[in-house]
Amino acid sequence: MIIYDISRDTLTTPPYEGDPETVTEFVRSIENGDEYNLSMFSISSHTGTHIDAPFHFDEDGKKINEIRMSVFYGKCSVISTDRILTGEDMERILPRCKKRLLVHCTGEEGGILSSAAQVIADSNLMLIGIDRQSIGADFDDERTHRILAKSGVVILENLNLTDIDDGNDYTLSAFPLRLDGLEAAPCRAILFEQEKGF
Repeated sequence: MIIYDISRDTLTTPPYEGDPETVTEFVRSIENGDEYNLSMFSISSHTGTHIDAPFHFDEDGKKINEIRMSVFYGKCSVISTDRILTGEDMERILPRCKKRLLVHCTGEEGGILSSAAQVIADSNLMLIGIDRQSIGADFDDERTHRILAKSGVVILENLNLTDIDDGNDYTLSAFPLRLDGLEAAPCRAILFEQEKGF
């Protein structure tokens, strides 16, 4: 079994533009004469690799603690693209994919259009992930989020898919922190791949 950590560091990854800055502080330090080290941190719930619950853009959507745990673990497909994905692209891609899909953006621009989000909303996809700070294209981001939120599709953002090949032979584990009542939570995203051969 090969294990890939596809998470970004929560504390050093820059926050989404306009979100609160990440702050860390050691309140106890052995170096300063304390008996132990003790730190605290302040972050946005969307910092680093994280899960967006439907509640992020839908007042009636599920909060992070209300999503079935099975959504965050299971068979997963990975695809690469050098452009923004349209609804037509997604109609072609989804029939060959598992119920969880991760998108690796290799071009200057990335994300999916609201037309692609609508195709996803009408499919049996449970989770869509991407290695950008946000799932939507910059000019269509809010509408894309709203469509996915209304449909109950879970979003996994800010992945690191640099060393991951395209394929359907992965198992994803991306359980969020339990932060009851919130619209998002950081997670540790891992891909498992079965080694081929003997």
